[in-house]
Amino acid sequence: MRFAILDRFKVLPQYLLPKQALTVLAGRIAGARAGTRTTRLIRWFAGKYGVDMSEAGNADIASYQTFNEFFTRSLRAGARPIAEADFVSPVDGTISQFGGIDDHHMVQAKGHRFTTTELVGGDAELAAQFRHGSFANLYLSPRDYHRLHMPCEGRLTRMIHVPGALFSVNPVTARGVPRLFARNERVVCVFDSPAHGPFVMVLVGATIVGSMATVWHGVVNPKRSGKLAEWTYPDRDIVLAQGDEMGRFLLGSTIVMLFGCGAIEFNRDWKPEGPVRLGERMGDAPA
Repeated sequence: MRFAILDRFKVLPQYLLPKQALTVLAGRIAGARAGTRTTRLIRWFAGKYGVDMSEAGNADIASYQTFNEFFTRSLRAGARPIAEADFVSPVDGTISQFGGIDDHHMVQAKGHRFTTTELVGGDAELAAQFRHGSFANLYLSPRDYHRLHMPCEGRLTRMIHVPGALFSVNPVTARGVPRLFARNERVVCVFDSPAHGPFVMVLVGATIVGSMATVWHGVVNPKRSGKLAEWTYPDRDIVLAQGDEMGRFLLGSTIVMLFGCGAIEFNRDWKPEGPVRLGERMGDAPA
């Protein structure tokens, strides 16, 4: 109880900060081609957060023209082998929470829950497909690789941009801000798997996250009008294999996944706050 109160006090300044203005400013800085100033910024960032450039497809910091190019850098070939499993981790990051969906409620952090309907932008029919299903919340820290990949094969059916706030999504904020992942701006990607049924990948925005992008759309950044934006793909057969890149964060955040009832049994080695790497076994379909 004491720690929960402390966490809420720690996040109080975020309610007062001009989060959208800060995000716009950060996006401009991250996209600027500023020569040696950009290189100094990248070197400072890599040193502060302990970024392992030996894993990057391009390890030469001075060659990146913008901070965004560095932040969304590729990995060198073979750096993340894909496990022989039905579902693999789609990112490098930290497990926030995972487990079963209680009717339509899921856990954000101890003492905080939100609903699948809230998460997907109010679409109760879509959310109903995951009633009594499973979820996983994975947090990407500043040091992590920030491209997102497919946990299993899937065919894209819809994409929804849900407007919202821009709170930080770090662990302290997740413990201190109720319904955080259902409040922040997010992009809901709806897939259908021939082997495992429907699943959803939700890219959650945050303070200074300039934007989110997908491989089929590019940057998903509609004007912030406060209204939902939705895309469907009846004339496009967008199928991504397990391990394929599906998107990226321009400055990091969280991904939330939803799976149908009985679709996945999670890796027994998984635990909240434990590290995960792209391609590691996330779980398998029940035998």
